[in-house]
Amino acid sequence: MVSVANLTKTFGGPDRRRVFESIAFTLARGEFVAIVGESGIGKSTLLNLVAGLERADSGTISIDGVDIASLSDDALTLLRRHRMGFVFQSFHVLPYLSVAQNVALPLALLGEHGDDADARTNEMLRAVGLETRAHARTRELSGGELQRVAIARALVHRPAIVLADEPTGNLDPDNAAEVIALLRGCATENGATVMLATHSRMAAAAADRVLVLSKDGVTARDASTL
Repeated sequence: MVSVANLTKTFGGPDRRRVFESIAFTLARGEFVAIVGESGIGKSTLLNLVAGLERADSGTISIDGVDIASLSDDALTLLRRHRMGFVFQSFHVLPYLSVAQNVALPLALLGEHGDDADARTNEMLRAVGLETRAHARTRELSGGELQRVAIARALVHRPAIVLADEPTGNLDPDNAAEVIALLRGCATENGATVMLATHSRMAAAAADRVLVLSKDGVTARDASTL
């Protein structure tokens, strides 16, 4: 589903800073992979590159056999809308919408409305424990609740690829375990490929495989060895 080859990324002007170099890995359909590494090593950047939100300096990223560098901005937008779900560290929920409206947004963008869309939205709200907060405004929520809204929104349209950036960072252990179980279910039940960037040993241990990211590349580890 995802193939990354010889990926290099740098930031900055004249004094350019190398984030990483010659990254290469493949992810199978339905695989749940944790991306780990020290703070600032580029885990979030790697997710953004796979999503086509940033461009690499060199190398290729292919989604289901298509090199995303060959796609126009409009085509990339459609790819993300139809096939990807995102959980960002900063949530990116819309404050003028209710909790339910935020969760339903990916379905609305795909033109899905009515009873089926409502049922999917309610299903996800129940899955993240927010069914009683459906009509609340997001400004009324705690950080942990906002995180769960973001997770429900990322999963509601059953994406083929889920990119989750520290999705348990604002959650207590019980809610964190439930979120990891949701992501695990996306892989096993829906056949989604899940990329989870995390500092959490518990979250990484739930993955099928762990990729340790460094400036010089990635090293694969078995999750059971964490």
